Amino acid sequence: MFELTGYSAIVTGGARGIGRAIALALADAGADVLITYKGNTAAANAVIAEIAAKGRKGIALQADAADPDAAVTVVAKAMEAFGKVDLLVNNAGITRDTLILRMTPEQWREVIDTNLSGAFYMTKAAVKEMLRAKSGRIINITSVSGQAGNAGQANYSSAKAGMIGLTKATAREVASRGITVNAVAPGFITTELTADLPDAIKDGVKAQTPLGRFGEPHEIAAAVIYLASREASYVTGQVLGVDGGLVMM
Repeated sequence: MFELTGYSAIVTGGARGIGRAIALALADAGADVLITYKGNTAAANAVIAEIAAKGRKGIALQADAADPDAAVTVVAKAMEAFGKVDLLVNNAGITRDTLILRMTPEQWREVIDTNLSGAFYMTKAAVKEMLRAKSGRIINITSVSGQAGNAGQANYSSAKAGMIGLTKATAREVASRGITVNAVAPGFITTELTADLPDAIKDGVKAQTPLGRFGEPHEIAAAVIYLASREASYVTGQVLGVDGGLVMM
């Protein structure tokens, strides 16, 4: 297990699914964690209770990822509570799946604003503090959809591909100040989002995945813990696929 004692972290979209698993894994590794959530207060409070049970400090803050002012508030709250921001995990995201010919401008903008612009807003706010500290880790949760595309997800695939570009550009800008920026690209993971997929689609995904199964949220969290750790201090600008071999680049 990688040691993160003394770290302070922000995880956007940390109330459920992959974000929840990341927040809890960070606490297990010794970090204090602020999570953001959009609407499910009960789920967010449950995560904070679990973090507290692990002996770490946890904070839940309701925030809209698409709001640039909210990002500034989130980082300010973390600074107030922890005194520093060592790690930012940009995980918040939504889907509005449909074919391009049926996709409305609103469905396009909503996904881009939340998934891609939201990551930019949070990165900009957090980097200011990391530059002062001359250290930090930023980890963006992208997707295999951003690497290979996915029918019915032009908005989501575009946003996730944009996050890869954001990762690499930011990594080049801040490397000289001791800040690393990487991305994790999950494949199909067992979460609320995938639970309702028809069995035929699930079977098709498993057939295309060399390891023959869906991943679990804790497997994404494990990749984040590594990239956040001191052992990954020479890794930056990279996209780590955790997808059972679905996309090989």
